Amino acid sequence: MEKGREFFRCLWKRKILGLDFLLTFLIIFFLPGQTYYDNLRLSWQKPKVFASHFVISPPVPLPKNKTGALAPSLSAKSALVSDVPSGVIIYEKNKDLELLPASTTKIMTALVALDFYQLNQVLEVLEVFSEGQDIKLQKGERLTAENLLYALLVASANDAAETLAQNYPGGRENFIAQMNQKAENLNLLNTHFVNPTGIDESGQYTSAFDLTRLAQLAIKNPTFAKIVATKKVVVYSYDKKFVHPISNINVLLGSVPGIKGIKTGWTISAGECLVGFDEQNGEQIITVVLGSQDRFGETEKLLDWVFGNFSWESPL
Repeated sequence: MEKGREFFRCLWKRKILGLDFLLTFLIIFFLPGQTYYDNLRLSWQKPKVFASHFVISPPVPLPKNKTGALAPSLSAKSALVSDVPSGVIIYEKNKDLELLPASTTKIMTALVALDFYQLNQVLEVLEVFSEGQDIKLQKGERLTAENLLYALLVASANDAAETLAQNYPGGRENFIAQMNQKAENLNLLNTHFVNPTGIDESGQYTSAFDLTRLAQLAIKNPTFAKIVATKKVVVYSYDKKFVHPISNINVLLGSVPGIKGIKTGWTISAGECLVGFDEQNGEQIITVVLGSQDRFGETEKLLDWVFGNFSWESPL
Protein backbone atom coordinates (compact mmCIF):
# COMPACT_ATOMS: atom_id res chain seq x y z
CA MET A 1 0.00 0.00 0.00
CA GLU A 2 2.77 2.39 0.97
CA LYS A 3 4.69 1.56 -2.18
CA GLY A 4 1.63 2.46 -4.30
CA ARG A 5 1.32 5.89 -2.71
CA GLU A 6 5.01 6.58 -3.31
CA PHE A 7 4.60 5.64 -6.96
CA PHE A 8 1.71 8.10 -7.52
CA ARG A 9 3.56 10.83 -5.59
CA CYS A 10 6.51 10.45 -7.96
CA LEU A 11 4.25 10.62 -11.02
CA TRP A 12 2.67 13.83 -9.72
CA LYS A 13 6.07 15.46 -9.20
CA ARG A 14 7.15 14.52 -12.74
CA LYS A 15 3.89 15.99 -14.12
CA ILE A 16 4.55 19.30 -12.39
CA LEU A 17 8.12 19.31 -13.64
CA GLY A 18 6.87 18.59 -17.15
CA LEU A 19 4.33 21.42 -16.98
CA ASP A 20 7.01 23.80 -15.70
CA PHE A 21 9.29 22.84 -18.52
CA LEU A 22 6.51 23.25 -21.10
CA LEU A 23 5.49 26.69 -19.78
CA THR A 24 9.10 27.83 -19.68
CA PHE A 25 9.61 26.70 -23.28
CA LEU A 26 6.46 28.48 -24.50
CA ILE A 27 7.40 31.77 -22.78
CA ILE A 28 10.88 31.74 -24.28
CA PHE A 29 9.56 30.83 -27.76
CA PHE A 30 6.98 33.62 -27.95
CA LEU A 31 9.04 36.38 -26.40
CA PRO A 32 9.95 39.01 -29.10
CA GLY A 33 13.62 38.92 -29.96
CA GLN A 34 15.93 41.77 -30.80
CA THR A 35 15.56 42.12 -34.57
CA TYR A 36 17.36 44.68 -36.79
CA TYR A 37 14.57 47.17 -36.17
CA ASP A 38 14.69 46.59 -32.39
CA ASN A 39 18.36 47.44 -32.48
CA LEU A 40 17.57 50.66 -34.38
CA ARG A 41 15.15 51.67 -31.65
CA LEU A 42 17.56 50.77 -28.88
CA SER A 43 20.64 52.49 -30.27
CA TRP A 44 20.68 55.86 -32.17
CA GLN A 45 22.46 55.81 -35.50
CA LYS A 46 23.60 58.80 -37.50
CA PRO A 47 21.47 59.07 -40.66
CA LYS A 48 23.24 58.44 -43.95
CA VAL A 49 23.34 61.25 -46.54
CA PHE A 50 23.14 60.28 -50.21
CA ALA A 51 24.13 62.46 -53.15
CA SER A 52 21.25 63.54 -55.42
CA HIS A 53 21.35 63.84 -59.21
CA PHE A 54 18.64 66.49 -59.18
CA VAL A 55 19.41 70.21 -59.13
CA ILE A 56 16.62 72.59 -58.21
CA SER A 57 16.93 75.74 -60.29
CA PRO A 58 16.11 79.10 -58.75
CA PRO A 59 12.63 80.40 -59.61
CA VAL A 60 12.35 82.30 -62.90
CA PRO A 61 11.20 85.95 -62.56
CA LEU A 62 7.67 86.45 -63.84
CA PRO A 63 6.33 89.46 -65.76
CA LYS A 64 3.91 91.66 -63.83
CA ASN A 65 1.97 94.65 -65.12
CA LYS A 66 3.04 97.27 -62.58
CA THR A 67 0.97 100.12 -64.06
CA GLY A 68 -2.20 98.27 -65.04
CA ALA A 69 -2.05 99.80 -68.53
CA LEU A 70 -4.20 97.96 -71.07
CA ALA A 71 -2.74 96.34 -74.18
CA PRO A 72 -3.02 98.31 -77.42
CA SER A 73 -5.91 97.69 -79.78
CA LEU A 74 -4.88 95.55 -82.76
CA SER A 75 -6.24 94.93 -86.24
CA ALA A 76 -4.61 91.47 -86.19
CA LYS A 77 -7.06 88.56 -86.23
CA SER A 78 -4.84 86.73 -83.76
CA ALA A 79 -1.95 87.77 -81.56
CA LEU A 80 0.12 86.58 -78.63
CA VAL A 81 2.93 87.94 -76.46
CA SER A 82 4.96 85.48 -74.39
CA ASP A 83 7.82 85.68 -71.91
CA VAL A 84 10.49 83.25 -73.15
CA PRO A 85 12.16 82.03 -69.91
CA SER A 86 8.94 81.39 -68.00
CA GLY A 87 6.63 80.68 -70.92
CA VAL A 88 4.02 82.99 -69.36
CA ILE A 89 1.52 84.44 -71.82
CA ILE A 90 1.44 88.21 -71.32
CA TYR A 91 -1.21 88.97 -73.93
CA GLU A 92 -3.42 86.93 -76.22
CA LYS A 93 -6.08 87.48 -78.84
CA ASN A 94 -7.70 84.41 -80.45
CA LYS A 95 -4.52 82.47 -79.76
CA ASP A 96 -5.89 79.11 -81.01
CA LEU A 97 -7.63 80.45 -84.13
CA GLU A 98 -6.49 78.51 -87.21
CA LEU A 99 -5.22 80.94 -89.84
CA LEU A 100 -3.09 80.95 -92.97
CA PRO A 101 0.55 81.17 -91.86
CA ALA A 102 2.08 82.71 -94.99
CA SER A 103 5.90 82.68 -94.77
CA THR A 104 5.96 82.10 -91.01
CA THR A 105 5.79 78.51 -92.34
CA LYS A 106 9.51 78.86 -93.05
CA ILE A 107 10.31 78.60 -89.34
CA MET A 108 9.31 74.95 -89.51
CA THR A 109 10.99 74.54 -92.92
CA ALA A 110 14.24 75.77 -91.41
CA LEU A 111 14.02 73.49 -88.34
CA VAL A 112 13.43 70.37 -90.45
CA ALA A 113 16.33 71.35 -92.71
CA LEU A 114 18.59 71.95 -89.69
CA ASP A 115 17.62 68.55 -88.30
CA PHE A 116 18.78 66.77 -91.45
CA TYR A 117 21.35 68.76 -93.46
CA GLN A 118 24.91 69.63 -92.50
CA LEU A 119 25.50 73.35 -92.97
CA ASN A 120 28.29 72.72 -95.50
CA GLN A 121 26.28 70.11 -97.42
CA VAL A 122 25.91 71.13 -101.06
CA LEU A 123 22.41 70.94 -102.57
CA GLU A 124 21.31 71.39 -106.17
CA VAL A 125 18.47 73.53 -107.47
CA LEU A 126 16.38 70.89 -109.22
CA GLU A 127 13.67 73.18 -110.54
CA VAL A 128 13.22 76.90 -111.00
CA PHE A 129 10.52 78.15 -108.64
CA SER A 130 9.37 81.73 -109.18
CA GLU A 131 6.01 81.92 -107.37
CA GLY A 132 6.02 84.59 -104.68
CA GLN A 133 9.21 85.85 -103.06
CA ASP A 134 12.46 84.44 -104.51
CA ILE A 135 16.15 85.21 -105.07
CA LYS A 136 16.23 83.93 -108.67
CA LEU A 137 17.95 80.61 -108.09
CA GLN A 138 18.87 78.91 -111.38
CA LYS A 139 18.28 75.28 -112.29
CA GLY A 140 21.46 73.30 -111.69
CA GLU A 141 22.86 75.94 -109.31
CA ARG A 142 24.53 74.39 -106.28
CA LEU A 143 24.54 76.01 -102.86
CA THR A 144 25.37 74.95 -99.32
CA ALA A 145 22.49 74.27 -96.97
CA GLU A 146 23.67 77.22 -94.87
CA ASN A 147 23.38 79.64 -97.81
CA LEU A 148 19.93 78.28 -98.60
CA LEU A 149 18.89 78.85 -94.97
CA TYR A 150 20.02 82.47 -95.20
CA ALA A 151 17.97 82.88 -98.37
CA LEU A 152 15.01 81.18 -96.67
CA LEU A 153 14.97 83.17 -93.43
CA VAL A 154 16.45 86.54 -94.42
CA ALA A 155 14.95 87.05 -97.88
CA SER A 156 12.00 84.67 -97.31
CA ALA A 157 12.87 83.00 -100.62
CA ASN A 158 10.35 80.43 -101.79
CA ASP A 159 12.86 78.96 -104.26
CA ALA A 160 15.23 78.28 -101.35
CA ALA A 161 12.42 76.55 -99.44
CA GLU A 162 11.59 74.35 -102.43
CA THR A 163 15.27 73.45 -102.98
CA LEU A 164 15.65 72.36 -99.35
CA ALA A 165 12.49 70.26 -99.64
CA GLN A 166 13.30 68.68 -103.02
CA ASN A 167 16.76 67.49 -101.92
CA TYR A 168 15.36 65.70 -98.86
CA PRO A 169 15.41 61.86 -99.00
CA GLY A 170 12.18 60.84 -100.72
CA GLY A 171 11.72 64.33 -102.10
CA ARG A 172 9.40 67.21 -101.37
CA GLU A 173 6.47 65.17 -100.06
CA ASN A 174 8.66 63.43 -97.48
CA PHE A 175 10.00 66.80 -96.36
CA ILE A 176 6.46 68.12 -95.85
CA ALA A 177 5.53 64.90 -94.03
CA GLN A 178 8.47 65.54 -91.71
CA MET A 179 7.24 69.10 -91.10
CA ASN A 180 3.89 67.69 -89.98
CA GLN A 181 5.55 64.98 -87.90
CA LYS A 182 7.58 67.61 -86.07
CA ALA A 183 4.42 69.65 -85.50
CA GLU A 184 2.80 66.56 -83.99
CA ASN A 185 5.85 65.84 -81.83
CA LEU A 186 5.72 69.40 -80.49
CA ASN A 187 1.98 69.05 -79.80
CA LEU A 188 1.08 71.87 -82.20
CA LEU A 189 -2.60 70.97 -82.31
CA ASN A 190 -3.72 73.73 -84.67
CA THR A 191 -0.99 73.44 -87.30
CA HIS A 192 -0.74 71.60 -90.60
CA PHE A 193 1.42 72.05 -93.69
CA VAL A 194 0.95 71.17 -97.35
CA ASN A 195 3.95 73.12 -98.69
CA PRO A 196 7.32 74.36 -97.35
CA THR A 197 6.88 77.98 -98.48
CA GLY A 198 3.68 79.30 -96.91
CA ILE A 199 1.91 79.93 -100.19
CA ASP A 200 -1.85 79.83 -99.57
CA GLU A 201 -3.27 76.35 -100.01
CA SER A 202 -6.16 74.45 -98.49
CA GLY A 203 -4.92 72.48 -95.52
CA GLN A 204 -2.13 74.92 -94.65
CA TYR A 205 -2.82 76.58 -91.31
CA THR A 206 -1.41 77.46 -87.90
CA SER A 207 -2.23 79.53 -84.80
CA ALA A 208 -0.55 82.26 -82.80
CA PHE A 209 -0.11 79.86 -79.88
CA ASP A 210 1.52 77.17 -82.02
CA LEU A 211 3.85 79.68 -83.67
CA THR A 212 4.89 80.94 -80.25
CA ARG A 213 5.84 77.43 -79.13
CA LEU A 214 7.67 76.81 -82.40
CA ALA A 215 9.55 80.11 -82.12
CA GLN A 216 10.59 79.36 -78.52
CA LEU A 217 12.19 76.14 -79.75
CA ALA A 218 13.74 77.67 -82.86
CA ILE A 219 15.41 80.57 -81.09
CA LYS A 220 17.36 78.12 -78.92
CA ASN A 221 19.19 76.90 -82.03
CA PRO A 222 22.30 79.12 -82.36
CA THR A 223 22.42 78.83 -86.15
CA PHE A 224 18.75 79.73 -86.52
CA ALA A 225 19.07 82.64 -84.06
CA LYS A 226 22.09 84.02 -85.89
CA ILE A 227 20.44 83.86 -89.31
CA VAL A 228 17.11 85.48 -88.36
CA ALA A 229 18.98 88.39 -86.71
CA THR A 230 20.94 89.09 -89.92
CA LYS A 231 20.00 92.33 -91.66
CA LYS A 232 21.99 91.94 -94.89
CA VAL A 233 24.11 89.18 -96.42
CA VAL A 234 25.37 87.92 -99.76
CA VAL A 235 24.48 84.37 -100.76
CA TYR A 236 26.85 82.64 -103.19
CA SER A 237 26.56 79.50 -105.24
CA TYR A 238 29.15 76.86 -104.37
CA ASP A 239 31.27 77.70 -107.42
CA LYS A 240 30.81 81.48 -106.81
CA LYS A 241 29.28 81.78 -110.27
CA PHE A 242 25.97 83.10 -108.92
CA VAL A 243 25.76 85.95 -106.42
CA HIS A 244 22.60 86.87 -104.52
CA PRO A 245 22.73 90.00 -102.28
CA ILE A 246 19.75 89.84 -99.91
CA SER A 247 18.21 92.01 -97.19
CA ASN A 248 15.95 91.05 -94.30
CA ILE A 249 12.28 91.82 -94.91
CA ASN A 250 11.81 92.52 -91.19
CA VAL A 251 12.16 96.31 -91.12
CA LEU A 252 12.18 96.32 -87.29
CA LEU A 253 15.71 94.85 -87.32
CA GLY A 254 18.08 97.70 -86.51
CA SER A 255 15.28 100.20 -85.93
CA VAL A 256 13.58 98.87 -82.78
CA PRO A 257 15.79 98.19 -79.73
CA GLY A 258 16.36 94.53 -79.00
CA ILE A 259 14.71 93.07 -82.12
CA LYS A 260 16.48 89.86 -83.20
CA GLY A 261 14.05 88.28 -85.67
CA ILE A 262 12.19 86.05 -86.30
CA LYS A 263 10.04 85.72 -89.44
CA THR A 264 7.74 87.79 -91.60
CA GLY A 265 4.86 86.55 -93.71
CA TRP A 266 2.37 88.01 -96.15
CA THR A 267 -0.15 86.88 -98.75
CA ILE A 268 -3.36 88.54 -99.89
CA SER A 269 -5.46 85.94 -98.04
CA ALA A 270 -3.28 85.63 -94.93
CA GLY A 271 -2.73 89.34 -94.45
CA GLU A 272 0.37 90.65 -92.70
CA CYS A 273 2.08 88.26 -90.29
CA LEU A 274 5.13 88.60 -88.07
CA VAL A 275 6.76 86.40 -85.44
CA GLY A 276 9.13 88.63 -83.47
CA PHE A 277 11.85 88.08 -80.89
CA ASP A 278 12.99 90.96 -78.70
CA GLU A 279 15.53 91.06 -75.87
CA GLN A 280 15.88 94.06 -73.59
CA ASN A 281 17.53 94.34 -70.18
CA GLY A 282 17.97 90.58 -70.12
CA GLU A 283 14.25 89.93 -70.69
CA GLN A 284 13.18 87.95 -73.77
CA ILE A 285 9.82 88.34 -75.45
CA ILE A 286 8.22 86.57 -78.41
CA THR A 287 5.42 88.34 -80.27
CA VAL A 288 3.08 86.90 -82.89
CA VAL A 289 0.59 88.83 -85.03
CA LEU A 290 -1.44 87.07 -87.73
CA GLY A 291 -3.87 88.60 -90.21
CA SER A 292 -2.76 92.12 -89.35
CA GLN A 293 -3.10 95.30 -91.38
CA ASP A 294 0.15 96.65 -89.90
CA ARG A 295 2.40 93.84 -88.66
CA PHE A 296 5.43 96.02 -87.93
CA GLY A 297 3.53 98.86 -86.26
CA GLU A 298 1.41 96.54 -84.12
CA THR A 299 4.41 94.47 -83.06
CA GLU A 300 6.19 97.66 -82.01
CA LYS A 301 3.12 98.77 -80.04
CA LEU A 302 3.04 95.45 -78.20
CA LEU A 303 6.72 95.69 -77.33
CA ASP A 304 6.37 99.30 -76.10
CA TRP A 305 3.43 98.23 -73.93
CA VAL A 306 5.31 95.30 -72.40
CA PHE A 307 8.64 96.99 -71.70
CA GLY A 308 6.96 100.25 -70.65
CA ASN A 309 4.58 98.72 -68.13
CA PHE A 310 5.88 95.35 -66.97
CA SER A 311 8.55 94.41 -64.45
CA TRP A 312 9.97 90.97 -63.80
CA GLU A 313 9.73 89.79 -60.23
CA SER A 314 10.67 86.58 -58.45
CA PRO A 315 7.63 84.53 -57.38
CA LEU A 316 9.28 84.19 -53.94
